[in-house]
Amino acid sequence: MTISVENLFFSYDKRAVILENLNFSVKKGQFIGIFGPNGGGKTTLLQLLLGLRQPTTGNISILGKGPSQASSRIGYVPQVRRYDRQFPISVIEVVLQGCLATHKGWGNFSKDAKDKALASLKKVGLDGHADKAFGTLSGGQIQRTLIARALASNPEILLLDEATVGIDPDALKEIFRFLVGLRGQITILLVTHELQAIAKDMNHLLCINKELTTYSPEEVCEHFAMGLYHPTLMKREKKRD
Repeated sequence: MTISVENLFFSYDKRAVILENLNFSVKKGQFIGIFGPNGGGKTTLLQLLLGLRQPTTGNISILGKGPSQASSRIGYVPQVRRYDRQFPISVIEVVLQGCLATHKGWGNFSKDAKDKALASLKKVGLDGHADKAFGTLSGGQIQRTLIARALASNPEILLLDEATVGIDPDALKEIFRFLVGLRGQITILLVTHELQAIAKDMNHLLCINKELTTYSPEEVCEHFAMGLYHPTLMKREKKRD
């Protein structure tokens, strides 16, 4: 398995359990959706997969290693709700940050790193924007730039934490179309509330609300987009059996 999580518990102290007994696995090339209420533990789960936090108990295996040992093979797109549009940084400079893990020494990035950054921008349709100021981009272009940054190191796993919050519907469709195109090439875990627009293209979905409930795309209900995470009729029938 590309990702394996077994009996995972996490708490900041013994009185506040954030994640309780999570068990799931992800195969190579799968596209997995993650959803759930605010405060349910979605971002915490991604931080555990990245090795930024340690489980209280349980095991996490990423590409056969612990999260910290596998972090260089993971691309990450964090939540971005605020940024300084006046900060003097170009689009290509933002994307080059994704090459820092392999950048040796001080000074300028190598030609190989710059080529990788430009190739990543081309993948997301922003190859003509490399020298533009990052702060002049639209919301959708900013998110695509951050996805390009995550892809610049050629990761095997891509984690996206609500990477489409606050962007217009056309930009949303464009980003989802791009991510669907990566399915099978890279393992993707996407935290999103835009379930109706993307769920059908996913392998399965994980609802995180301290505990874990797994859904197939067919089981995703329109109520989930409103925060009503109830069991589906299908699951209720299984319980009766």
